[in-house]
This record gives sequence, structure tokens and C-alpha cells, in this order.
Amino acid sequence: MSASRRVSIFDTTLRDGEQAPGNAMTPAEKLDLALRIEALGVDTIEAGFPASSPSEFEATARISAALSTARFTTFCRAVRSDVDTAVQAGGTANHQVQIAATCSDLHLEHKRGITREQAVEELADAVAYAAKLGVESISVGMEDASRGAPDLLRSIVETGIEAGATCFVVADTSGALTPGEYGDLIASIREWAPSPLRISTHCHDDFGLSTANALAGVQAGADEVQATLGGIGERAGNTPLEEFAALLAYKRESLGLHTDIRLDAVYEAYTALRAVIGLDEPRNKAIVGTYAFGTAAGIHQQGLLRNPATYEFVEPARFGRQRSMLIGRHSGRAVLRHLLDGIGVEVDDERLEELYRVHVTDRVGGDCEELDVVAQRLRAALT
Repeated sequence: MSASRRVSIFDTTLRDGEQAPGNAMTPAEKLDLALRIEALGVDTIEAGFPASSPSEFEATARISAALSTARFTTFCRAVRSDVDTAVQAGGTANHQVQIAATCSDLHLEHKRGITREQAVEELADAVAYAAKLGVESISVGMEDASRGAPDLLRSIVETGIEAGATCFVVADTSGALTPGEYGDLIASIREWAPSPLRISTHCHDDFGLSTANALAGVQAGADEVQATLGGIGERAGNTPLEEFAALLAYKRESLGLHTDIRLDAVYEAYTALRAVIGLDEPRNKAIVGTYAFGTAAGIHQQGLLRNPATYEFVEPARFGRQRSMLIGRHSGRAVLRHLLDGIGVEVDDERLEELYRVHVTDRVGGDCEELDVVAQRLRAALT
């Protein structure tokens, strides 16, 4: 295997993921999920926004004390009191403080009501203050960077570096960019913040491009990807951790990139998250959807029965999952013959056609049934 560059994974399930409607978690639930996420092999876990509520403060304190391999991050506005609260909750050891910077004129005017100069000044003060408290890892969360003017973005980056920032999180906050546009943005910021300063992606999925944009960002020089389990997060969500990790696992050779994420444990962690926040399992979502590895189409089933590689590039076993075949009116005779072979019944083509009509087209109709359900029915009728 040729050499490849390792991409760090920053999990923001417990912060950006939680702040979306319906996703609230208790401190105890956050702790349990943090340990599950750490076990996946992520590098950094965003514990939350300690200054926002006592619950967030408690969750941060619990998570910071329990992690053993991953670093934790806290989210702060560019004010000293938020930084104080974050340090009180988690100390300074193994702690990355992420300070939000307002990076577009749209946000400055219509959300914050402050000038560019004020935004730069507040960032410089908050970063320098965090460094004074002994925080060694300070990231600047560049909110709405994707719609920021280049001169404003450069001022934010250069001011952050001078004040002591070690990482810049380039946020496509509204999910507005295409992969080419986002890659160009990362390339510009990479020029202003050369290595060993770190750059992290933070992409939203409003156009369904968060995974593609994160990849473009890494290819353009970013070191890290911020992601969430199942892609949960504001509006349409964030880069799904499982999608990005799977993509790099399968395309390692061609992309020259990899992560250390344990793919076989991702579905279990996602299932635990769904149980906590009451999220229904989607049918068709990549990697974690109910039927991500399932089919009811006869042509596909015929190929899969002969060689799974015919229709499975992404393999279910690699993610701790199983292939599922269902029978419905789009299924063919091949899968029915497969079921009959499984129960030791041989029939000619005419009898097969009759069984298909009775047990599939007339019985199932437009719905689908699991193979074992149809197999039980066939066994009862024929043996």
C-alpha cells in the first residue's frame, strides 16, 4: 500500500449535532455517546458550549474527565467570560478552546451589528486571553467564512495567528458552496496559515454536498474534518462521519488520504445516538440506512446471489452490517429459486412460475417481505 496522508476527525455530534431541533441530550447521555465516539478512533470530540447552560457545563466537565485517547473541545463566543467558563468546566489539559469569529459582512451587519474592526478586535482579545489562561490549543471557528470577503478573512486569520491561535475552522455555515468553491477557499486560507498551523473543515449539507466539500477541502490542504454521526446538525446537517471515513477507506490509494476510524463500530454508535435523540432510522441513507445494503430488485438479486461484488462496492460486513434481500413485485424468479433450494425443494419452471404468482406477485403486491418470511410460507406449503 502506498503512503497516504492521515486526516484527523473532529466529532461535533454533541455540539452542532445537538443544537438542531429534536436532538437534546442530557449530560449523562452525552458522556455515554462521547465514550462511544472516542472508541471509533476520532481525534477530537466537541463536548459543547459550556457558557450556554448549566447542563452544557456539566457535560463538558464529565466528558473532559472521562476521555482517555481523544482531545475535547469547547465552543466559545469571542468574549472572555465564555473562555473563563470553558476553562472552569474542563481545565486546560487536553483541551482545545474554539472561539467563534464573525467572518462575513452579512453576519456582521444583520446578526451582530458590529464593524469589521470590532470583530477582529474581539477575536484578538479572546484568543490572547485563552492563551494567557494556559490553553495551548486554540482554534478560531470562522463562521460564515464561505460568504466572507477575502480581505476580511485574511484579517481574521492573521490576527488569530498573532494572538496565539493554532487552528482555523473554515465554516460553510449555510452550505452555500460547491466542492470547487470550497476547495479554493481552503487553499487561500492555507496560504495565509501555513503548516504547522492547522485547518479544519466544517461543512453543512444544505445542497447535499457536505461530504464532497469536506473532501475538496482536505485535498486543498485542510488537516481535519469536522463531522457528526449520521450527519445530524443544523438544518440539513453536517458532514456525516461515516460517509467521509468510508470514502477514504475505499479510495485511500487514489486519494492518498486515510483516517483511523473503526468502520465496523460506526453503525452501533449511530444506533445508540438514534435511541438517545429518538431519531427514526432512514431507509436509504448511505452506510447507516435501513436498506443501505438491501435490495428488492430481481436483476440486482440475481447478480448478488452469483457474486456480491456485482452490486456491492461498499461492503456491509465492513460496517458490521448484513446484506438484506427482500421479495416484492420487482423481485425475479432467481431469488425464489434460491429460497426453494434453501428448503430443499426442487421444482420445474412451470411450478416455479406458479409459486412466484401465489407467494410473490399476488401475496406481496407492491410491498416487500423479508426472505425468511417468504421461506417459512413456502416451507409450510410445500413440505
